[in-house]
Amino acid sequence: MAEKNIAPSTARSSAVMAAGTLVSRVLGLVRTALLAIAIGNTGLVTDIFSSANVLPNFIYLMVAGGVFNAVLVPQIIRASKRPDRGSEYVSRILTLCLLVLGCIAALATLAAPLILPLVTALNPAQLPLATTFAYWLFPQIFFYGAYAVIGQILNANGRFGAYMWAPVVNNIVAIAGLLIFITFIGREETSSFSPETWTSQATILLAGSTTLGIVLQAVVLLIPLRRLRLGLRPSFGLRGVGLRQTGKVAKWTILTMLIGNGAYLVYTKVATIASSARPEYQAMGQEIAGHLNLETASMLYIIPHSVITLSLATVLFNTMSHAYAEKDYDGVRATLSQGLRAIGVATVFCSAVLIVLAGPISIWFSGGSNVSATLQAQVLVLLACTAPFLSATFLMNRAFYANEDAKTPLIMQVILSAFGVALALAAAILPADKIIFALAVAYSLGNIAAVVVSHIFLTRRLGNYGAARVFDVHVRLVVAALGAAAVGSAALRMMGGYAVDGFAWQSLGAATVVMLVCGVLMAGTYYLMLRWLKVTELDAFLKPVLAKIRRTA
Repeated sequence: MAEKNIAPSTARSSAVMAAGTLVSRVLGLVRTALLAIAIGNTGLVTDIFSSANVLPNFIYLMVAGGVFNAVLVPQIIRASKRPDRGSEYVSRILTLCLLVLGCIAALATLAAPLILPLVTALNPAQLPLATTFAYWLFPQIFFYGAYAVIGQILNANGRFGAYMWAPVVNNIVAIAGLLIFITFIGREETSSFSPETWTSQATILLAGSTTLGIVLQAVVLLIPLRRLRLGLRPSFGLRGVGLRQTGKVAKWTILTMLIGNGAYLVYTKVATIASSARPEYQAMGQEIAGHLNLETASMLYIIPHSVITLSLATVLFNTMSHAYAEKDYDGVRATLSQGLRAIGVATVFCSAVLIVLAGPISIWFSGGSNVSATLQAQVLVLLACTAPFLSATFLMNRAFYANEDAKTPLIMQVILSAFGVALALAAAILPADKIIFALAVAYSLGNIAAVVVSHIFLTRRLGNYGAARVFDVHVRLVVAALGAAAVGSAALRMMGGYAVDGFAWQSLGAATVVMLVCGVLMAGTYYLMLRWLKVTELDAFLKPVLAKIRRTA
């Protein structure tokens, strides 16, 4: 199979997107740390807000996200080749999407009192506050969808940067809201918030600022959309612009998202069993991991995926779509193979870092409690060990959607969802203090199973896409990461990372120093190991960075 290098334009586009995602993720970490200070990591209000806050994005993804994120780009690319650059098609599809999103958001908000008891296991004392949060948070469904569909229009036209930089605005607004909350309402450490003492002013500041951030995240994309000069306008006619093909692909994608997010719904329901039991354990003087701990760990372990994989995969998705359109199947296989090897360089190392430094990292999101940090770190380790599998699965699935094949991902999702639901139900029968850890293990087993299933179906569809070489590179990457982990663990032990009264656990400043020292040592070791093991994929990341430094100099 012919080898193709990632084009300079692809590297530049990926770098711009990765930079935006990195800034957004860093701000997201600050936001999560402030949230832990504001309402705690294991507080009584914590999981109530977390349960309501994840639902808007979940509902959007369940009913429409797959269509926007995977189906529209190939269709818009084809429409862009028309004399009007796809203006008529985009106008009509955008109008339709916004109308559907508005209806979904309105119905979900009105039905919040019915939805929450179905999708969570919160007890009757916790549900009223969760419903109040939902009224403020569920309108986000419309703006999540608007952000996604406008972003895909921009991506299809080669404007990748804005889509990845817009979440920066969201995080800045949310951070400002949390700072105001801490200043005028208080913090969990001193206020010990509970559903009984929570106020409407606290709801407005916490939930209101969260929703405002999502609104502005979508609104800022109108600026680059206008600069495309497509002459977009409201258009309600649906015939004659090729929407039938979009519908054929969309129906499979909708089913896939319904099944996949249905499985996630089971995980959420099981996780809130632990949240509901938290007051009982706290009465006995014991803290347990809850829903927010699982969400925070998920946010942390998905950072390499978000910064590296999403940025590169978004560009490679366009490349594979063009290759399929030209029936260049060797090009598809080469792009997929090199993409899998390239993202592995970063995700395998980041997985090792998250595992070794889970303790110091979690101190930032514990609200000042080392007990909470310990619980958070344990959940993070269980998830982080399969972070590379998550990224690999994502890119492998893009190979199907680039060919407008949404039926195969549906079949795979049915298999994986059945596996995941079985694991989640098994977790539900455990004691409440073990449930979150069991769910983290279930997530990790699901990530591994997803790569195996995706490989089987890809091989049947594409033939040999270079899986043996991908596996060989990843074996060397793991060996290098193990070497880096050994060095990092030794340094962490010397800095008190494995003792409850050690330096690493003394303060946020101490934890930060430990992360920096151990992180640098691990990065240096990883680099030397990769050179020794002759992993040439490392250059795919170093070349654009070094070129940028030389141009700046």
